[in-house]
Amino acid sequence: MVRYLPLGSIIAVLLYVSGVALKSSASADIAKLDDAIKPIIIGRVDAPVTIVEYASLGCSHCAKFHTETYPKLKKEYIETGKVKLLFRDFPLGTPALAASMIARCAGPSRYLGFVNIFFRSQKDWSQANDPLGALKKVARFGGLSGDDVDQCLRQQKLIDHLQEIARKANSKHGINSTPSFLINDKKISGALEYKEFRALIEKALELRE
Repeated sequence: MVRYLPLGSIIAVLLYVSGVALKSSASADIAKLDDAIKPIIIGRVDAPVTIVEYASLGCSHCAKFHTETYPKLKKEYIETGKVKLLFRDFPLGTPALAASMIARCAGPSRYLGFVNIFFRSQKDWSQANDPLGALKKVARFGGLSGDDVDQCLRQQKLIDHLQEIARKANSKHGINSTPSFLINDKKISGALEYKEFRALIEKALELRE
């Protein structure tokens, strides 16, 4: 069974083990909470097919989808106005939760860039002895300092928001693994090959005609 709530306290442990004081810093170059939790929608809002993706930044199959399948999906369906993609965080494990928080703290305009960076450097931070230190190194490429990351990970409301998304996905749609997708509310699990994914989209488009 997938558990969500303990992750919040584990973030505090991650900070403590890494030698980060738990008091708030004076300032940080991170997005305000209202901006950090904004939905991430790629494509035209009136596209006939909606794909909701639930992904964990520490999931190797999710990384494969984003490096191999997503570019084709974007070119053939999103950029042509046939599909819109909603990206939703479903972090499995503490480093993945921390990575999701950092991407969110970067703000809506930089979020997808951070997602791409974290997927491409996944092995470097997900398997590191010091995951927080490794995440900070990656975050610097996107313009966030170590202090920014520390401040970001102290935001309990952001932790609560991400875990609530995961809880609702689990209770409403039975999402318990990543990557998982809803194609016009039809649940699809696993990183399918593009040919299989394409067939499901074409079927969804036919049903909307």
